[in-house]
Amino acid sequence: MSLEPIDIDMTENQIAGPAWDLSCEYESVTSQELKADLDRLSELLHEAETHNINFQGNSAVGSAQTLTKLREQASTLLANVGTYAHCLLSVDSQLEDAQKLNGELQNFYKRFGDVFEPLSQFVDDADDDTIAEYLADADIAPSAFLVLRSRERAHENLSLAEESLVNGLSQDGIHAWGKLYNQLAGSLTCQVVVGNEEQEMGIAQANALMSSADDHQRRAAWLGINEAWSAHDESTSASLNAISGWRLEMSKQRSRKQEIHFLDAPTHMNRISRKTLDTLLDVAFRAKPLAQKAARLQARAYGKEGFGPWDLRAPAPVLSAAEGGRDAVGVPFTEALNLIADAYGQVDASMADFVRMMAQNKWIDGTTGPRKSPGAYCTGFAKSKTPRVYMTYTGGQSDTITLAHELGHAYHSWVMRDLPDSQKSYGMSLAETASTFGETLVRDMLLERAGDKQEQLNIMWEEMSALTAFLLNIPARFEFERNLYEARAERPLRPQELKDMMTSAWQNWYGDALAEPDPMFWASKLHFYISEISFYNFPYLFGYLFSLGVYARRGAAGGDFFRQYVDLLRDTGRMTAEDIAKQHLNADLTDQAFWLATIDSLERRVDDFERLLEALGV
Repeated sequence: MSLEPIDIDMTENQIAGPAWDLSCEYESVTSQELKADLDRLSELLHEAETHNINFQGNSAVGSAQTLTKLREQASTLLANVGTYAHCLLSVDSQLEDAQKLNGELQNFYKRFGDVFEPLSQFVDDADDDTIAEYLADADIAPSAFLVLRSRERAHENLSLAEESLVNGLSQDGIHAWGKLYNQLAGSLTCQVVVGNEEQEMGIAQANALMSSADDHQRRAAWLGINEAWSAHDESTSASLNAISGWRLEMSKQRSRKQEIHFLDAPTHMNRISRKTLDTLLDVAFRAKPLAQKAARLQARAYGKEGFGPWDLRAPAPVLSAAEGGRDAVGVPFTEALNLIADAYGQVDASMADFVRMMAQNKWIDGTTGPRKSPGAYCTGFAKSKTPRVYMTYTGGQSDTITLAHELGHAYHSWVMRDLPDSQKSYGMSLAETASTFGETLVRDMLLERAGDKQEQLNIMWEEMSALTAFLLNIPARFEFERNLYEARAERPLRPQELKDMMTSAWQNWYGDALAEPDPMFWASKLHFYISEISFYNFPYLFGYLFSLGVYARRGAAGGDFFRQYVDLLRDTGRMTAEDIAKQHLNADLTDQAFWLATIDSLERRVDDFERLLEALGV
């Protein structure tokens, strides 16, 4: 298949990525378009309040239907402005106008929650006949899955007054602690030795150096980052204790009818059962020796007995000329995009077109900067139904894979854009399907195109990095967070206790494959501080193995695969993970057989990597 190369306005061979263009949503924080959306949001909330008298008698269903439609309109506007503020602050965490807008939105979030809480309780508590009448409205019928799914947790609801109180307090409670961490992460600087010179830089910039090919540079960046976070271990531990303590107290308060476990909310949100989660973790434990072997092989390639935590994002070592190596050079952003388009296009030409469109519309931010927030993500604007991808692109092989991952998320939302809003939200476990699928496409294409042993090593290296990240690092994060919640039920934890707990989790999963643990990982990892979502870890493991299970069926499905793949993605907003696996893959996620088949395929990849190292005399 011949694809048109991506052409975007960048300097030839420029390594760093471009800035995204948000002006098609709002020209600025002070634009009339943004003000008009907030004014309209206020009007919708006021209109909802006039309908929000009670849900009793013959008018209950009609009131609920009217409020549902108002909520959908208001949610679109609130989400749109919220995404805009978040995007601005990701690129520049100190942008004053964006910070003020973010603060203004907190009042809207609270008001939104208060106004529509009666509707939520009506949907959860009404009898089955009333709900059937409510869902008979053609505009509301598509939300049946969400409605019935929500009713499964009706026993957790507090009284209307209590829910309103919780919603109000959370803005300056749990969410305030999460925002404090984000502001700290965006403004924190660290001292890193670069060459022979000590430089001050932002955390995101230092994180980028963790992908350096230079051993000493990676370690220097890791030391600088951990030293910076160590200086704030009291404030970060206070944030973590407050966030976890809030959730535990809410579980306690919601346990009046039956006991609520702290894992109930994240599994329900991810649309998987606790049995599926237990099965997944059991399989990860069984795969631990394989993953540790992969980590030891990577260390061996660097002439080490075990990696340090600063090596986990290291690129493949550069071979000597005699070994078939060549000088390491960064991959320009446009080259990475063209490669991803080619890989996506192997499934269907429309997928390649999508990658080109994302670049040409300037919907990707890959810039570097001292005030950028660390990490990468995909988000979207609710009004225009268009995705955006954010990352810090520095030209490393891992950056290409990260870009492929986030573009997978974007493609997932793109193929769902015509669905009703109530069918566009999906659990994070299923959200990782398209992203990890995209990674695998790109890695396999890179391996096919590998012209020398250095390129082969580079791609197999990325496969091993993904395997160890998902099968060792993610379970270690889960173990730490689970142990945190169990201990936090007794009392807040001191920074040293958090360090010890993180050290234990790393040692349990990595074993002797790692030369030393990363005791400050609890402070430096953003995922532990996301106030809206707990256990932002196991969905990655689920998505990794699940997507590889989907990928394995690509050959057998032949020409029907693309249609089947898109159908699966579109169902993620209206089915549980178990039902999707049963319908589209004929698989039972509570049975280890599905997961172990994927592990078997990974074992072959580890063996191939080992054979390559032996051929290189490593």
